[in-house]
Amino acid sequence: MGITGNLTPQQLDFFNSQGYIVIESFASPEEINGMRDRMNELLDGFDCSVTSIFSTKNQKESTDDHFFESADKVSFFFEEKAFDDEGKLKQSKQLSINKVGHALHEHEPVFKNFCSSGKLLSMLVSLGYKSPAIIQSMYIFKQPGIGGEVVPHQDNSFLYTNPTSCTGLWLALEDATVVNGCLWAIPGSHKNGLVRRFIRDENGVHFDRPSPDYDQKDFVSVEVKAGSLVVIHGDLIHQSFENQSSKSRHALSLHVVDTKDHVWAPDNWLRRRVDPEPLYISS
Repeated sequence: MGITGNLTPQQLDFFNSQGYIVIESFASPEEINGMRDRMNELLDGFDCSVTSIFSTKNQKESTDDHFFESADKVSFFFEEKAFDDEGKLKQSKQLSINKVGHALHEHEPVFKNFCSSGKLLSMLVSLGYKSPAIIQSMYIFKQPGIGGEVVPHQDNSFLYTNPTSCTGLWLALEDATVVNGCLWAIPGSHKNGLVRRFIRDENGVHFDRPSPDYDQKDFVSVEVKAGSLVVIHGDLIHQSFENQSSKSRHALSLHVVDTKDHVWAPDNWLRRRVDPEPLYISS
């Protein structure tokens, strides 16, 4: 394979004990600008007469065929609060989109280049991945004033392998603060294991058990500068609040799973027509 891990022992110790790490200046200004510019082009060409809303609060009700079919496409999803009572956008589509996903890393070269970069592969080697694949990629906008809340969750709930192997890679494309909706996490919560799963079956999508009650005092804010990468253990409890500020909080969110000696659950919501291509295969 010839790829050497790039995380320090101190970073790995923090990740193993806390369930996340922040790597500052992981992406260059040129990479950030390239991704943001390309997303602006995609939004300009997007026909907003086709509407689908994304919500983590009402996932069963807001999940539709557009969402299911987005696993290996570049699809657009609106904020819940983007529409008025008559179903019309309150403001421009550029300020109404919640996210674009879930296969930017396959179809858009500027995103694909970042996702296959040596620094990202080296980090995955450090985390012990043998044959990692990006299972989904999302450009998240967290729009000013209407950017929706993301309720407490674990990434392994949605992207389950046996054994579990999901890691979230959250790249800040703008500064993320407590004012505009940064991440919050319960340090060390990954040690308690997976709480519940998000299942897709003949009845649609649903969780297999209710969510526990979390004490907000247990969460810590993860404020980061643009270019920082937050690496998130698949069992870490994390969330973000609504963006009630006048500034957006753009981010690229990737989720990686191991394809070697790990089995993708057939009842996951995300079902691809073709298996994802591993970023590398270790010997």
